[in-house]
Amino acid sequence: MMLEARGLVKRYGDVAAVDGVDICVDSGEVLGLLGPNGAGKTTAIHCMMGLTVPDSGEVTLDGDGRRIPAEKAKHLIGLVPQDIAVFEDLTAQENVTFFARLYGLKGKALADGVAYALECTGLSDKGKQKPKTFSGGMKRRLNIACALAHRPKLLIMDEPTVGIDPQSRNHILESVRMLHREN
Repeated sequence: MMLEARGLVKRYGDVAAVDGVDICVDSGEVLGLLGPNGAGKTTAIHCMMGLTVPDSGEVTLDGDGRRIPAEKAKHLIGLVPQDIAVFEDLTAQENVTFFARLYGLKGKALADGVAYALECTGLSDKGKQKPKTFSGGMKRRLNIACALAHRPKLLIMDEPTVGIDPQSRNHILESVRMLHREN
């Protein structure tokens, strides 16, 4: 299993945001979490990513069978947060470069990763432009590019198509299909 979550529980006072969630995602698999607002999807994702400590349960990555150190986990996973997390005053290329460096990319691997991420998201021709000039859909695609540059084994996207036009939504979903084909 690429990701396995067993018995995840996260409570906030008397409210069970996540209550006994089990999720298994195999390599090459595409999985969607569906549910109404407030159902705990984002909290479950945060628990799986190690951003929130669950009250109980465990998460294992990459078929390891045991919890792996956070430093190693961050190299395996790309996270596209629900809220757009890009710097408006940096170019698209500078944004992707910044996040790729956080994953430790340097030199040719950095340049190749940035080019790959912009290509995957259809933003290659927008690399020198700043996101403050982008549509909402283009900002979402840039958000995805920032999570792809280090070529993670697992990509987790939290509501990547919320609040965007149908054309951008289709482009994002087609990018997911392309990434799935690439495994």
